[in-house]
Amino acid sequence: MKSYQDQKKLILSYYDEIEGANEDNIVKVIQKYTVPNFHWYGVFPFNEQTGAENVAEAFWIPFLSSWTNLQRRQDIFIAGTSEVDNTDWVISMGHFMGFVDNEWLGFPTNRKITFLRYADFNSIENGKIVKSSFFCDIISVMNQLGINPLPTQTGTSFIYPGPRTHDGLLFYPQDPNESKITLDLVNRMIGALTELNKSGNDHPSPDSLAKTWHDDMIWYGPSGIGASYTIPRYQKQHQYPFRNGLKDKTFNGHICRFAEGNYAGFFGWPNLTNTPKGGFLGMPAGEKSIDMRVVDIYRRQGEKLSENWVIIDIPWWLKQQGLDIFERTREIIGK
Repeated sequence: MKSYQDQKKLILSYYDEIEGANEDNIVKVIQKYTVPNFHWYGVFPFNEQTGAENVAEAFWIPFLSSWTNLQRRQDIFIAGTSEVDNTDWVISMGHFMGFVDNEWLGFPTNRKITFLRYADFNSIENGKIVKSSFFCDIISVMNQLGINPLPTQTGTSFIYPGPRTHDGLLFYPQDPNESKITLDLVNRMIGALTELNKSGNDHPSPDSLAKTWHDDMIWYGPSGIGASYTIPRYQKQHQYPFRNGLKDKTFNGHICRFAEGNYAGFFGWPNLTNTPKGGFLGMPAGEKSIDMRVVDIYRRQGEKLSENWVIIDIPWWLKQQGLDIFERTREIIGK
């Protein structure tokens, strides 16, 4: 049985040093744990970066300069080998908590507790991080600061909890047989979605989801869409608006996908390509085919999926259509 304890210890040490870093020494911290050509996939407006200095300049220095008293509050921590290319990865999912005491991305300060939801994937080779993806829900932060850049959402956004079972921090080795059961289930679910895209059926029955999902599933979607609970409400509040509001839906595959124990995760760059035909996120139709970057984290309970945490790079999806919600917000609030 392959052990991922060294990889987990590396990332936990990395996180400890990041949590104690500031804008003056963060580059050295990143350099200590990464290879020189470290590749970082960051959501818009941070974008893809190469090398510790560029990663720090794009995200960490502005973040650490704006947010104070930071805590990383992990809800899920897993490791495994991606079935995409047999590389080893560690996933951390949770929130950063702190105070926005200085302007961040042009947003005003609030000097109150604020949460940044994140999902962080790190690929490790020979004791160093070679690539990472960092997804975060910036629209949620905007909402907490009193800024609402999108029309009324179909679900509900809040500070999402971790697993109902409170067992998502897998600091110790897990049964590989359980990991295989989880990954096989996730792949069956992905296969069913792919067939649905090919069929053109944008109003599938609840029974189609019930093959891989519990009836009382919880889907924690990104701000702008929100969370949904139970199969019927999920279909009404996300699946049907998504499927009816987008056409030419194409699955592009993943960069990383693995499971450990009852948990699994994946991300793509991009996962999906689609064309808006009007309605999704309350936005109008368009003729441009655009990409969608998505991260999914799952919890399996028994033979079906029970919880799903999702972050979509919605700002990038909108940017490709000509709407930069950050620039628009800065112009409106005069920053």
